[in-house]
Amino acid sequence: MALDLLPLAADALVRAADQAPKPEDVKAGWLAFGIFIALAVAVGLLGWSLVRRLRKAQASEDAGLYGPSNRRPRSAEALPLAGQDTPEQDAPESPGSPRPSSD
Repeated sequence: MALDLLPLAADALVRAADQAPKPEDVKAGWLAFGIFIALAVAVGLLGWSLVRRLRKAQASEDAGLYGPSNRRPRSAEALPLAGQDTPEQDAPESPGSPRPSSD
């Protein structure tokens, strides 16, 4: 029963897709152009703000406002699973120092 309606539905879909609007019905509007320009300006302002904030953060780091303990890798922050040895936390690691192997 439902299979009998499938060709009819497909035919109606094809007819609806074949109907295109007339050329005089389609026109570019100033409103859409204004929205496009506004979105372009918004993206530009967001990019400019991001660059400013990144430069401020880099300048603060270069000035030494962040201690080395704030620079540990994300994996060191995770809690160890039960039964595993915890890494030694005597001294904070610097980003360029080699990690001790646990062989």
